[in-house]
Amino acid sequence: MANLHLRCLLALVLVHVVWSSGVFELKIHSFHTAQRICRRHRDCHIFFRICLKHPEDVISAEPPCTFGTGHTNVIRADHTSISSSAPIRVPFHFKWPGTFSLIIEAWNAESPTEYTGRLFPKNTRNKLRFEFLVFTSIQHNHFLLSFLDNQNNLVSRLATRRRLAIGEDWSQDVHFGEQSELRYSYHVYCDEYYFGDGCADYCRPRDDTLGHYTCDEEGNRICLEGWKGNYCSEPICSADCSEKHGYCEAPGGCTCRMGWQGPSCNECVQYPGCLHGTCSQPWQCNCQEGWGGLFCDQDLNYCTNHKPCANGATCTNTGQGSYTCTCRPGFGGTNCELETNECDSNPCKNGGSCNDLENDYSCTCPQGFYGKNCEIIAMTCADGPCFNGGTCMETMTGGYTCRCPPSYTGSNCEKKLDRCSNRPCLNGGDCLDLGQSILCRCQLGFTGANCQINIDDCALNPCQNAGTCQDGVNDYTCSCTLGFTGKNCSVRSDACGARPCQNGGTCFTHFTGPVCQCPKGFMGPSCEFTLQPSFKPALRQTSQASSTTTVTISCLLAVLVLVLVASILFLRRRRRRMEGRKHLRDIAVYNDLETVNNLGGSERDAFLSPNGLFKISNSTARLSLCPDGRPGYRHNPVESSLARVEHQDFVWRDEAMLSSTAGLR
Repeated sequence: MANLHLRCLLALVLVHVVWSSGVFELKIHSFHTAQRICRRHRDCHIFFRICLKHPEDVISAEPPCTFGTGHTNVIRADHTSISSSAPIRVPFHFKWPGTFSLIIEAWNAESPTEYTGRLFPKNTRNKLRFEFLVFTSIQHNHFLLSFLDNQNNLVSRLATRRRLAIGEDWSQDVHFGEQSELRYSYHVYCDEYYFGDGCADYCRPRDDTLGHYTCDEEGNRICLEGWKGNYCSEPICSADCSEKHGYCEAPGGCTCRMGWQGPSCNECVQYPGCLHGTCSQPWQCNCQEGWGGLFCDQDLNYCTNHKPCANGATCTNTGQGSYTCTCRPGFGGTNCELETNECDSNPCKNGGSCNDLENDYSCTCPQGFYGKNCEIIAMTCADGPCFNGGTCMETMTGGYTCRCPPSYTGSNCEKKLDRCSNRPCLNGGDCLDLGQSILCRCQLGFTGANCQINIDDCALNPCQNAGTCQDGVNDYTCSCTLGFTGKNCSVRSDACGARPCQNGGTCFTHFTGPVCQCPKGFMGPSCEFTLQPSFKPALRQTSQASSTTTVTISCLLAVLVLVLVASILFLRRRRRRMEGRKHLRDIAVYNDLETVNNLGGSERDAFLSPNGLFKISNSTARLSLCPDGRPGYRHNPVESSLARVEHQDFVWRDEAMLSSTAGLR
């Protein structure tokens, strides 16, 4: 328990020191007195105590020490021990006022050994060094109080008023009493993280969520790079980040607020779906010139938005996205994108060469001609200007003209005529130049001056028997009705002539084409598929049965058939007398049987396939498969005999008939 008390006391002392804003220190250098300090000079001990109080005109030694108190350890009363004693430290927790009252006392501390013996009994003196180190702290709070209570132990007391500023420099002072002399020095300094004239400015460097700064010598916070604010907790965003529309959570960043975008967060977000619009505030869609609608997607000014007219043409909006271009001279086309070639009209005469210019042309005239279009002749007939047998004739105004042969033209008959050069004959027709005219020799099936007419080969109605004619090139095609064929549908055709039915199927002519009736075991449009039964016949057939056995079975079968017929007739008469509901069921069964019997061979086989074991049944009768020896089926000798003779897989079986037959047996 003593150990726990010591540890708690030390912890309180340490906290007291750590939480202080400044420390007042006083160092005793020497102390001399004419009085005798101790009764026994050999074992004389002393300690010094100081008391800091607020400034008083008349200093009172009575408590409390409002600024704090402190004392030295108990030391020997010799000069060496006093001068080498540790400074007295008085921590304070307030703004240092600068002016204070100081009381320094010297106290006699005889018999420290006795006290030490009481504090540390013999059985605990080997405790840890930690308990010995806290002796000084305990001494401050308990041991020395026993001496302070006895004023006879007071050796000397100094009371003075001083003014001291914060600083590391020591202030030297000496006190001369009536019978004592005390030399000491003192100073006051700020504790760690406290700054200013009164140690009232707290500044502790940090780099966490509460701040990012260091401290200068005066206790001012110096923000780390990238941070700002009173406590350096606000990050500095990128240089171009908008302060109004952006923010950052780390230095150098820029996060846009809702409705803003861009690297600097200075671009507003348009209304969703806005195509040709702008915004000055978020979620706007202010249409640009020439656009309208909620999303600015309606083109109101095609000329402004698209500028379709080229080469300096004037664009005129005609509404709903259409426009008209007014071209400058020398240009043409829908968008004035084509430059007009003034030489296309062959303005140069008499063999002159045309040179195209912008909205103009020039003619390079041959010798003997001049003028804008080389229309002025400077030659005469004596110069022989006419070529290719042309006849030269003088004119009354001067100059000449040439009369050209039929195959030549031009002012000097220098151009040979070729009327077939532009391919006037169409559809592969051959062109013949006759001099004054042309002649087209048309391909078969075409006529007209330029072979532009396709002769209608269906005009004479070549298709017979209601056939439809389709005209071609020098030909026709007849689509014949059913039963006719040939080029003109004149030949009567047989749908079954090509023998479409396979595997012995019978072909019938139908309005839709040939229809095949397939034999047993085959199916398909042409009877091309074979049916594969998945079960064995009710009775196995033997290929080597004797003729005697066959005759016996035939007779027995005849008798059984007669009995079966008699039973059926009896049952039919009985059913006629039954109630209407039973009569309706009989009709339904009959109708079902008629449906099956009316099916074709392939359809009936598919319906009554061995894999399915199909049945048409009601409460009295059903159509069923009767395989011999198969579990879950009744076996009837009559039916078995019938199956043996007729080699059929299906028989009619009536529940009432079976019960009657069982009675006969």
